[in-house]
Parts: sequence; structure tokens; C-alpha cells
Amino acid sequence: MAKGSPRRALHWLEPGGDPEAFPPVEAALDEPPGLVAAGGDLSVERLVAAYRRGIFPWYSPGQPILWWSPDPREVLYPAEFRRSRSLAKRERNAGFEVRWNTAFAAVLEACAAPRESDGGGTWITEEMRDAYVALHEAGIAHSVETWRDKQLVGGLYGVRLGGVFFGESMFSRETDASKIALSALVHRAPELRIELIDCQMPTRHLASLGSRALSRDEFLRELHRLLPKP
Repeated sequence: MAKGSPRRALHWLEPGGDPEAFPPVEAALDEPPGLVAAGGDLSVERLVAAYRRGIFPWYSPGQPILWWSPDPREVLYPAEFRRSRSLAKRERNAGFEVRWNTAFAAVLEACAAPRESDGGGTWITEEMRDAYVALHEAGIAHSVETWRDKQLVGGLYGVRLGGVFFGESMFSRETDASKIALSALVHRAPELRIELIDCQMPTRHLASLGSRALSRDEFLRELHRLLPKP
């Protein structure tokens, strides 16, 4: 922001109001970077409207709902997924089974468990869990699950719209269990006509698997291209 220019005001959404009433993502704040709006609700209609605009909710307990569109945006193209030899060997020989949408709520609960990397907290509040279960019941949110010996040991969940899978979170209770779920998603991506996996924010773990950054403008162009796909 130029020196002396006025600070941009945060856009507030009305709970129960028009679910399409998001400001353009270009209006996102510079500090904190990528914050588009606050407030509103987590209805299915509002969440779908947000994802279609390249916006997602992310907030901590005690905060209002915060809506983000970071620039740059971390993504994974399925063809660029890096499946290491050790991962491929574990997929073949470690006795894992991959299932789809058989334990969505359990995956959500596991992803919401407090982690030391998050300071012992979680951003997946009870309100968020209820919202994504509703999305799952509407056929929009999906889980990919890694099982071994009839136990859920890893997985991921996200939102599918058109040719885009918007990844939300993943977890592992055994080595590589979340990677195996992601690998299964990538493997089925051509069959499912998924051409882009949104990873939202960069991490060293995702970069090691082949993710890369797109500018917000590039990401929005990809949404415009891929969302109309069946």
C-alpha cells in the first residue's frame, strides 16, 4: 500500500444474507494478506459461492468467520505429483486399502484433532465440522481414506466443483498414510476429470509432492476454465 494511502476497510457479511454477496477478491486486504471478508455463515450455498470465487473460510475459535483468497495460491496439478519410489513401494506392499466417502465424519474429526504443529489447537471448529458434513451430504465434499487392518489410519477431505478438487486438510496415524490418500486422488483424477487440486497455502510437505504457486489471477483463470466441467 502506498505511503499515506487510506487503509482498506474489511467487508462484513450478514449471517443469513445473500450467499453471493462476496466482494471481488481483488479487494482483499494487504494486512493480513488475502483476507477478503468476515462474518456471514457457513451455509452450503455460501460455501459453494465462496469456492467458486477462489475464497475459503479459515479462522480460529473465538474469531468471526474469516474468508481468504491468498496470493499466491498453492496448487497441485495431478500430472506433476511426485510419487517417490518409497511411497510406491508402500502402496504396493504395506497392506493399505483406500476407500472413498465411507467415513467422512471420522476423517473430519481426525483432521480436527489438536496438533503440536498448530500449537495444540485446531482451526476446524465444531461449526466448521457441521458445515462440511452438510456439504458432504449434499454430494459436494468428499473424503479419501487410508485403511489398514480395518482401522482408519489416514486420509484427506475437500470440496469438488467441476474440474477442481479444493483440498481442505489431511491427517496420518501411520507413516505415509495421508500421502497414499493423496496419491489415490491423483491416480483417479483423469477418471474423475479433476485437473487441479487446490492446496491453498504452501508447505514444505506439499512442495515435496509437486505443488507449486500460482498468482491469484492465474488461479482465478484456472477456476474460470475448470469449474464449468461436468
